[in-house]
Amino acid sequence: MRKMRTSRISGFYKLRVEERLEKLSDFADLTEEELKVLGNTGALGEIADRMIENVVGTMPLPVGIAVNFVINGKDHLIPMAIEEPSVVAAASNAAKIARQKGGFQAGSTDPIMIGQIQVTEVSDPASAKFSILTHKQEILDSANENDPVLVSLGGGAKDLEVEVIDTLAGPMVIVHLLVNVKDAMGANAVNTMAEAVAPFIEQLTNGKVNLRIISNLATHRLAFARAVFAKDDIGGEDVVDGVISAYLLAKSDPYRCATHNKGIMNGIDPVVIATGNDFRAIEAGAHSYASITGQYLPLTKWEKDKNHDLVGTIELPIAVGLVGGATTVHPTAKINVKILGVKTANELAEIIAAVGLAQNFAALRALATEGIQRGHMSLHARNVAISAGAKGEMIDKVVEVMVREKKVRIDRAKEVLADFFTSTGDNVHV
Repeated sequence: MRKMRTSRISGFYKLRVEERLEKLSDFADLTEEELKVLGNTGALGEIADRMIENVVGTMPLPVGIAVNFVINGKDHLIPMAIEEPSVVAAASNAAKIARQKGGFQAGSTDPIMIGQIQVTEVSDPASAKFSILTHKQEILDSANENDPVLVSLGGGAKDLEVEVIDTLAGPMVIVHLLVNVKDAMGANAVNTMAEAVAPFIEQLTNGKVNLRIISNLATHRLAFARAVFAKDDIGGEDVVDGVISAYLLAKSDPYRCATHNKGIMNGIDPVVIATGNDFRAIEAGAHSYASITGQYLPLTKWEKDKNHDLVGTIELPIAVGLVGGATTVHPTAKINVKILGVKTANELAEIIAAVGLAQNFAALRALATEGIQRGHMSLHARNVAISAGAKGEMIDKVVEVMVREKKVRIDRAKEVLADFFTSTGDNVHV
């Protein structure tokens, strides 16, 4: 009789990793080989069990290097952690074309993050706003007392904004505490400061403070980049016009715009992940920023210059750090930061913006010419061949057949494998 399975496991968090794996094996009937794969913590080793709760293993991603990047006159190799084929190759090719016109020019604003403090049950919102602004310096001083190290580095609470918002529950007073977090992503510092000043704000407003938390829509912490792609290097002026046409569709149609911006994030997220930063925060901020006007818009702009060359620009919030969090704990992230050669969070953000622009160009150019599938499917075919059971040199043989036939499917991969082993007399199960 099969044992009843239950997800109610008392004290699971107290167990050693090996003991958790045993519980998991009992629940999911995992084999010894499956346990070995899941329990492999790779470069993290014992650190994995300290990073999150209830650890049983890791989920590795390939790290590829995007080449050819020149950003602000400096050559960079870009580590990208991603499972999707063609992304690294596309970014590298875009950078190769861009460097013919000097590469990418990039910049960024100060690393200012927003701490939101929500005040409810305010009988006189306008007077509450006035009171908060009148006592601005006291609020900032109180916030900065909670992080003297950040202040000593030139950071800390620098300003605040106050807005009255009408909601279904009535008017609320929203305070934005503007904090220069220097080379950190900043969540811990900002949240601590927001919580520290909340009681004083309650006194000033005679209201009730509810939320006290960072906003991932970092409109004061922007990164931007620009590049020129010569028409003769990308296939002529027809291709320039095709890219601009695709951009204009994205500007007018949210269905296209969602995919347009996803393509940008194809470049951004892998660098964020490779450096141990919070890609979920970057995604939330990017898509919120794309919608800030009330219409969901592209994060890039494409136009033609006087030479009829293609010019692309990108602007979005990029709140990444070099201190704190996984960036300073994860051994692979530390190596990737070293490869990038960045010394400040602003420089990292500028590189990320440039990669996002490169990725968007690569996607739009492919769409405007041969279609997205040709390059993507040839690389995707490797994953299909491996899934079908191909190993070693057989992977390339199966890929070659599928790409030539334009039949990149798991069933065709298995047929090619079976045909090969039949012709050689070897036995294989596919």
